[in-house]
Amino acid sequence: MDLSEQIKTNRDLGASICQRLTEEINELGFISAEIQHYPIYDDAVFILIKDPYVGGHNLTGYWYDEAKKQRIGRLQFNSDGTFYAEYDVVKPHPNNTKRFVESVTAWGKAEQIKSEAKLLEMPV
Repeated sequence: MDLSEQIKTNRDLGASICQRLTEEINELGFISAEIQHYPIYDDAVFILIKDPYVGGHNLTGYWYDEAKKQRIGRLQFNSDGTFYAEYDVVKPHPNNTKRFVESVTAWGKAEQIKSEAKLLEMPV
């Protein structure tokens, strides 16, 4: 399967993953104006990467900032049917001054999407 076919095949699951990442960001309590962009499947730049362990190809998408200079997220569909996604937030937690939100992540398989925010202790 070539790149465009894999992008199309994974579109519905990818949109669901992006929705879950967006929900994870929103559940933290940010005001909508604080988040400049959210992960959108069709905004990712996709490539195929050969999996060195099983020999199959993983569809990997990267999200970039507005200037297209800095990578701000990644979505990878593994050849075994699992996926992993990470999207940068990089902001102080809106409701907990002792925490910093590094990113949100999602992982799993089509039938089960798990997600969480990656929080760090705020430096003192």
